[in-house]
Amino acid sequence: MSTPSGPDFERPLLDLAKKIQELEEFQASKGVDLAETIEQLRAEQGRVARAIYANLTPWQEVQVARHRDRPSTVDFIAMMFTHFLELHGDRLFRDDGAVVCGLARLEGQPLLVIGHRKGKSTRESIACNWGYTHPEGYRKAIQKARMAERFHLPIILFVDTPGAFPGVGAEERGIAHSIAENIAELSTLRVPLLCVILGEGGSGGALGIGVGDRLLMLQHAYFSVITPEGCSAILFKSLDKTEVAAAALRLTSKDIRELGIADEIVEEPDLGAHRQPREAADRLKAALLRRLKELMALPIDDLLAKRYEKYRRLGAFLTGS
Repeated sequence: MSTPSGPDFERPLLDLAKKIQELEEFQASKGVDLAETIEQLRAEQGRVARAIYANLTPWQEVQVARHRDRPSTVDFIAMMFTHFLELHGDRLFRDDGAVVCGLARLEGQPLLVIGHRKGKSTRESIACNWGYTHPEGYRKAIQKARMAERFHLPIILFVDTPGAFPGVGAEERGIAHSIAENIAELSTLRVPLLCVILGEGGSGGALGIGVGDRLLMLQHAYFSVITPEGCSAILFKSLDKTEVAAAALRLTSKDIRELGIADEIVEEPDLGAHRQPREAADRLKAALLRRLKELMALPIDDLLAKRYEKYRRLGAFLTGS
């Protein structure tokens, strides 16, 4: 029997999940009808989950966004799209496993999907560099985006990364330039662009494929200029203030929506996307179809003008004499 796992604040949920699992296995092995008891426990689990997730601190939101069972780009592709055909390589250095690109269909609509990939197992995570993207990953993404533009295909971009890879090799191969180039090119690409932050939206690593006409966030995702740990280390010279840093960064989906950066928060199921991935995928798919229809109805010049205005409005500044 696999033991449910998660952050400490989820302990009441984990205990209930373990009891449900034990009763289901006992029911299957002994032929005893425990359906009513199991259903009662599931209802209690839902009530406890709603109480927990309605009162998460910013740091707890980050922990949920990083949950090891949270569905990733690859999972959502499998659950929402058909006819997925992966495209590889940057035609310059190598194929970066931290970025996945491919042609697909969403309810019959052909499009291009681009997203960060973290990997599930240790072996996969090593191959994907835990989602820390190299320059070649961003170059792969923009090359495929240019191809989509030639064929008038809308693009869906899934963001889920702690940040771009800060290693020496990445710097030597132009990580900052590749991110800047992607931001510039995506801002003028003549096809509809839909961005979704699935889990982590970390710094420039997120911005490299995070430019679009609409930005959606899953409820327990976060979007930040730096990770809370990085902020704590820089400002307080210690990791002891990580929770304080998370609150100061205003990184939750609710914060990002209030700041006018996110256009929509996609509500997650009661138990979170990590425990109800199929329901989370259904909700996200409905939002994508609705937003895609909205964007594709606009003449392309109007779409670009609105995209320009959207990014011109972001942020605030004060002037003085």
